Amino acid sequence: MKEAIHRFEDLECWKACREARKYVYSIIKKFPAEEKYSLTDGMRRASRSTTENIAEGFGRFHHQENIQFCRISRGSIFELMDQFITALDAKYITDNEYTKGRELLEKSKNILNGYISYLQKAKDRDKG
Repeated sequence: MKEAIHRFEDLECWKACREARKYVYSIIKKFPAEEKYSLTDGMRRASRSTTENIAEGFGRFHHQENIQFCRISRGSIFELMDQFITALDAKYITDNEYTKGRELLEKSKNILNGYISYLQKAKDRDKG
């Protein structure tokens, strides 16, 4: 039996995005100083956006608004995927680091897509 969701921290999608964010933070520490205000900052912001938007949507208490914030979070996941490719191309990360980051982001995206689908069904059910 699933536990009730009382806080955004209980959401599996938020937990998955948190793990991805923590991994991003561990990776960007080794980026060169000249990337501090570009790729490093972009990855930091995008990784924060994944969890922050899930939290904000959860606090809206309306399915459509929650869905919209989750879609923003999903966009940030894709932004991070591109930034991981950029970091790999620039040789700031190894193939293994890229693969691990990509796997964490794919997991986050898949769980988030499931949550968005759940919210959409709940919204449609409430209409009826």
